[in-house]
Amino acid sequence: MSQLRLNPLTGRWVTIAAERSSRPGDFAPRMLAVETDTGRPCPFCPGHEESTPPALETYGPSGQWQVRVVPNLYPAFSGDEPMTVSNLGPVFTQASASGIHEVLVLSPDHDGSFADLDDRAAGLVMAAVRDRMEDHARHANVRYTQAIVNHGREAGASIAHPHGQLLGIPFVPGELAEERSGFVRFEGSCLLCTMADAEIAAGHRVVAEDDRVVVVCPFWSGSPFEMLAVAKTHETHMARATPQDVVAVGRALRDVLVRLRRTVGDVAYNVVFHTAPHHQSDEHFHWHAHVIPRVTSIAGFEQGTGVLINIVSPELAAQQLTASD
Repeated sequence: MSQLRLNPLTGRWVTIAAERSSRPGDFAPRMLAVETDTGRPCPFCPGHEESTPPALETYGPSGQWQVRVVPNLYPAFSGDEPMTVSNLGPVFTQASASGIHEVLVLSPDHDGSFADLDDRAAGLVMAAVRDRMEDHARHANVRYTQAIVNHGREAGASIAHPHGQLLGIPFVPGELAEERSGFVRFEGSCLLCTMADAEIAAGHRVVAEDDRVVVVCPFWSGSPFEMLAVAKTHETHMARATPQDVVAVGRALRDVLVRLRRTVGDVAYNVVFHTAPHHQSDEHFHWHAHVIPRVTSIAGFEQGTGVLINIVSPELAAQQLTASD
């Protein structure tokens, strides 16, 4: 029988319907080509640096970068003006999309991925994310920074070269607002600190753990093989976390992405970092990262209700991801 499980971060119910996982084609590997113009040189490969705007940051030995941050040529958010809302009618409200949009090139290796980074490279990627968040916080019009890694066309990637994006936006997005409300509703202690302790004690949803970080398939997983990475030391803002914790989370993410590829193949996925909004103290929050594999489609029920149906229980997902341990 299917189960309903409550996601305390968002306040939404998810449905665990494991009996549906025998349907053919549930976990098809990536099929869509990322790049349509294969004759165009990759702008993110070494030697083609002139194809992008000048780098904002580079990490690695002098003259041989390992991680690179550049402005996005086609920004969704740009400009320093404050967010000014205009009402054009009873239901027509708009504002300028000011802010920052940057590309984080994860590696000089065109055919690699987050899963292929070594320890040092994973640490450099996380250092870059942390540094850029710290820089974004200095901009008065940027209220929140969303860091993401899209792997595969189904996950939104338009270039095959491994990269992420950093978007500094002038408002707090709805997903973050819902999560912040979840922390406030959970009275007495931190929601994710409590979750980490409870999952470690239970054991059967833990995918990776060391003295600094735990990665689990959360009890309320809304999609197959969904994972949540949480630093054990409580900190609201990623930009304020210790370098050791930031690096540990990056290496743990690399490790679980290797396990994901080993378990279900080269599927598309998103890695999404959530941190407290800039310019405010938010003691209820705890920065973390979501791993969302794109192994199933969002159908009409999910679109119409916002209730996700997960055809692989998180307990089974964790068991399969750790099968060779």
